[in-house]
Amino acid sequence: MWDFYKAIWSRIGGRPWTYILRDAWYKIEGLWIIGLVAVGALLGHWWWHIIPRLLLAFALGYVCGHLFWGKDYIPDQRAEEVEKTK
Repeated sequence: MWDFYKAIWSRIGGRPWTYILRDAWYKIEGLWIIGLVAVGALLGHWWWHIIPRLLLAFALGYVCGHLFWGKDYIPDQRAEEVEKTK
């Protein structure tokens, strides 16, 4: 699975997308917070579809949470730096 993901990110973005998203979070944190609150408000507004949306929100939160767990943030981190730390 990792080889498939690596083949994609090496062509689109040039480095793992989790690093790109982390950089975006640290550079425009306020915009991310506003966007996430807006998404939450929209999900709450459409209550008749709440169960699938809550499951989607949980899944997205789970994935996004992994962007910030584990190693320290390194601005503009490259994949090669991760391989050196293993």
